[in-house]
Amino acid sequence: MCVQSIEKLLEAVQNGEVSVADALQKIKAEPFEELDFAKIDHHRGVRLGYPEVIYGERKTPDQIAQITQKLLDRDNNILITRANEAAYQAVQSIAPEAKYNVMGRTITIEREITTPPASYIAIVAAGTSDLYVVEEAYETARILGNHVKKVVDVGVAGIHRLFAYLEVIQNAKVVIVIAGMEGALASVIGGLVDKPVIAVPTSVGYGASFGGIAALLSMLNSCASGVSVVNIDNGFGAAYNASIINHL
Repeated sequence: MCVQSIEKLLEAVQNGEVSVADALQKIKAEPFEELDFAKIDHHRGVRLGYPEVIYGERKTPDQIAQITQKLLDRDNNILITRANEAAYQAVQSIAPEAKYNVMGRTITIEREITTPPASYIAIVAAGTSDLYVVEEAYETARILGNHVKKVVDVGVAGIHRLFAYLEVIQNAKVVIVIAGMEGALASVIGGLVDKPVIAVPTSVGYGASFGGIAALLSMLNSCASGVSVVNIDNGFGAAYNASIINHL
């Protein structure tokens, strides 16, 4: 249950459309619901502004479908990250409108349209190989209610490509920068914009990139003051924080 759901419930009671007893029963169903393998946090939307997000990796398709159903029972929007095709088929069996982003490995179900602010989030990626993180970030930002603009394959090996999109990047309210290899793009953009930059190191690169650790350390040591960093390949975390900033 999110803040908007509570507001609608109270308005329905005020208008005589829902009885006090029925409203009380709905509230009593909170704050969490217990399954054999999970405790569904139905109050997360009230506390944080958005309902629980399902991390799909290492969960079975049936577990994901059961959790999804419990969240849908309360008319929540759904975001499932790190989901595979089997999980998508299981979710689609209970929610045919579910959408699967193959590249980003996300499943989304939009039951309630969130009005986005006029401002937007820019997602900038160094290379095409980083698109799996770009798409996770994009789907996260979109379902959280944001306008998003993507600029991809503008890494430092061909830095002139970046300058063609500089106006789009500078006009964003917050910028997510995604890069593997040495991760230099985050520092470059951090020195060109007066907006918060959220850097995402990716696991893209040859041996000495150490699965993204080289990019992570480079970004953490950025000389650009406005750069903050999330975990390796964590497009979700970057977009969640960017959404909070974009809604301020």
